[in-house]
Amino acid sequence: MIDVRPFKTLGRFKNEWLNAHYHFSFANYMDPNRTGIGPLLVWNDDEIQAGGGFPMHGHRNMEIITYVRYGAISHEDHLSNKGKTPAGDIQVMTAGKGILHSEYNHEAEVTGLYQIWIHPSENYLTPHWDQKTFSKEDYQGGFLPLASGQKEHPEALRINQDATLYGTHLKEDEEITQTIGEERLGYLVVSTGSIELNGQRLDKRDGAMIAKENVLKIKALSPAELIFADLPDTIQ
Repeated sequence: MIDVRPFKTLGRFKNEWLNAHYHFSFANYMDPNRTGIGPLLVWNDDEIQAGGGFPMHGHRNMEIITYVRYGAISHEDHLSNKGKTPAGDIQVMTAGKGILHSEYNHEAEVTGLYQIWIHPSENYLTPHWDQKTFSKEDYQGGFLPLASGQKEHPEALRINQDATLYGTHLKEDEEITQTIGEERLGYLVVSTGSIELNGQRLDKRDGAMIAKENVLKIKALSPAELIFADLPDTIQ
């Protein structure tokens, strides 16, 4: 089953510095049919104006992945971690037993990013933050593991869950397949371009919830950038 979620149907929030679209229920947006899948609870498509950002605030017991689409985001936390994550790179934060952090756009341009929250397999872990750089070449030819709790992806940033977040860049008419298994769940977002996913069309910034699909067959109808979460069917 593939449930396509067009960009225009996503939840919305907008103020003077943040333009947000919510794939799942979040903050004041509540849709009982979109409350996460498996351990994936949040997928926010955020645009942050130059000089804007999230001031210091706290999280607990969540794996928070930030994938930067364009621009850059600057991180700071109470553990003395500091870093800037530019487009194409990701950062991962294990909130664990508690972490205070801020995320700001200190660039002269708008920053676009995905904020993805995954429930961990264990609560009250030691808080942790890390980031990783990927080249354009890394994303070519198939799905690249970006963040993972699975042993077969030691090159990815570590998260504490039996899940993997992948990314890929496809050329027009390029086709790839991804085996996930019918017992797994998935969520796929088209950052740019248009694709066919097992025969269904998705356009720019559309999402798709995936269940009971053993193999994903993807064809790029135009140059496309995709982000895909492979997930267990329960919160473990």
